Amino acid sequence: MNGVLVINKPMDFTSFDAVAVTRKMSGQRKLGHTGTLDPNATGVLPVLLGVATKAQDILPNHDKEYVASLKFGIETDTLDIWGEVTKEEKAQVSEEAFDKILQNFRGDIMQVPPMYSALKQNGKRLYDLARQGIEVKREARPVTIYSLEKLSFDTENQCATIKVACSKGTYIRSLIDDIGKALGSCAVMTALERTSACGFSLEDALTIEEIKNMNPAEIKSKLLPVESLFVSYREVNVSEAQSVRFKNGGALGLERLRNLPKDTQEGEIFRVKFSESFLGLGIIKDKELKIHKLFPSPN
Repeated sequence: MNGVLVINKPMDFTSFDAVAVTRKMSGQRKLGHTGTLDPNATGVLPVLLGVATKAQDILPNHDKEYVASLKFGIETDTLDIWGEVTKEEKAQVSEEAFDKILQNFRGDIMQVPPMYSALKQNGKRLYDLARQGIEVKREARPVTIYSLEKLSFDTENQCATIKVACSKGTYIRSLIDDIGKALGSCAVMTALERTSACGFSLEDALTIEEIKNMNPAEIKSKLLPVESLFVSYREVNVSEAQSVRFKNGGALGLERLRNLPKDTQEGEIFRVKFSESFLGLGIIKDKELKIHKLFPSPN
């Protein structure tokens, strides 16, 4: 069984739990996923089955989109409502000030990862150190906020909802914490839903309950093809003879590829196809199309 199963992960359910359910119901032993969701977060979790797991380290699209809720006047050690409260105050943030400050967090920004995160420092997970009461200095890292918009704002209750499209490595909890501080107050995340990840959306997703009620054949019918992970790359079609050579590890001369776009650049990666069959990824090097990664067709 090879392909992508997009899951709408429920709350109080780890990403590992979602993979475990998929493994049990599909009978497929080789699985992975494209990015952990915290247990208290919900939404899109693409699970990779079979040869699709070979794509885990070379995905071209790591961008994600979230809808998050926040509340002003509270600070916690985890930067979300489920942590231990470290500060509480009466906030008086205006909607006008909120709208204005959001402009400062769009585009390329620097962000300090939270202590309660899976990042490693000196071989140790930050959340393991945090649970021991140890806080270490974290360097700010560049991330990109492609879009940041207000969905709602409640002045009386001092809470809001935002929609964020961002690059890999962005922590929404940290973003909300930084917004609160920039407004002269504090803020925590109170809910988080991932609405899009790696090019997949909630419309592509199945619930855990749906998966639990499926047999392996039904799950197989819901799999998205491995190629769907690479739709951001252009495609090149090869002949039958060229497909055999490519699958056997041979490079293909560019002058013999009739469907290769004329504006091809050195280092560009293509989806290589024979007829409707996806063979894998090829990369342009030294006037040849060489193997970047093969994805054998299912038997």
